[in-house]
Amino acid sequence: MTEIARLAAETESAVATAQTLDALEEARLAVLGKKGWLSAAMKELGALSPEDRKTRATQLNEVKDRVTASLEARKTVLADAAIEARLKAETLDMTLPLAESAEQAGRIHPVSQVIDEITEIFAAMGFSIAEGPDIEDDFHNFTALNIPPEHPARQMQDTFYLPKRGADGEQIVLRTHTSPVQVRTMRGGPPPYRIIVPGRTYRSDYDMTHTPMFHQVEGLVIDRAIHMGHLKGVLTEFCKAFFETDKVKMRFRPSYFPFTEPSAEVDINCSRDGGVLRVGEGNDWLEILGSGMVNPKVLEYCGLDPNEWQGFAFGMGIDRIAMLKYGIPDLRSFFDADLRWLKHYGFVPLDIPTLGQGVAR
Repeated sequence: MTEIARLAAETESAVATAQTLDALEEARLAVLGKKGWLSAAMKELGALSPEDRKTRATQLNEVKDRVTASLEARKTVLADAAIEARLKAETLDMTLPLAESAEQAGRIHPVSQVIDEITEIFAAMGFSIAEGPDIEDDFHNFTALNIPPEHPARQMQDTFYLPKRGADGEQIVLRTHTSPVQVRTMRGGPPPYRIIVPGRTYRSDYDMTHTPMFHQVEGLVIDRAIHMGHLKGVLTEFCKAFFETDKVKMRFRPSYFPFTEPSAEVDINCSRDGGVLRVGEGNDWLEILGSGMVNPKVLEYCGLDPNEWQGFAFGMGIDRIAMLKYGIPDLRSFFDADLRWLKHYGFVPLDIPTLGQGVAR
């Protein structure tokens, strides 16, 4: 075997056994590169006689063609194998859960969720939403709601009083309830009215079930021939929808509120077996809201004739019913800004509550 034949055989063997494109490139350079043995043999042709040069050149060109064909064939095989390996490595398993997007990682606060649920339920009954200022004057917060100057709710331990304003020294406060919006609605235009008023309220109190700032929702219906039966029907349907059970039993207990007459506190039946609260089951009772027929004096303060118009009002703590529905033990945690708490009790933003799709978590 000649030297050229031996080198050609070694090159073809190296090409055939190359496992990567980098190894194949090394084999190519060893034969066809500037310092490769075939390139060196080509440079030696000039020193040969014309007859020997022709014979050697033919031999070298045949080797070059054969090696080049082997290189191309092996390159195709290795390239296909590389693509196949990449496809296997980048295969998407459709059964794996998706990584959380920013929208999925965020959470809606339980208070915001419950406000949405309440709004959805009452909107289906024909109620609209009304709003008012958090800083109120004495007339709207107290006087127009038939709360006389000597009433305990006016005392400093319950109300956050702010510096008086204006030349006449008008007393202003952080509103202690959302009821002033009812007054503003009745004084702002003619009846009938059917509104709910969700919003922040403020009282000087702080423990597991009370915070200085909390959320309430008020409801008001004013029309002709409105009676307690309408009030009971609205609240019954609300409790069934909100707690998602048709088994809710309700108890209306006589009570006193200066802005309603007669007044009633509303209880729902519940079970506390095993330390777990279940609404709509058992023989225990749980107070959830206050209600009553609008006091005629309130109607007069708002410029309405109580002989022509009457209606009912109710109010409940949004934070409190959120605790009841979703098993949150401490009201103060609502305002701690703890992301771990929000991750546990919060709601995925795209799970918008609707009556058609349900309002449960």
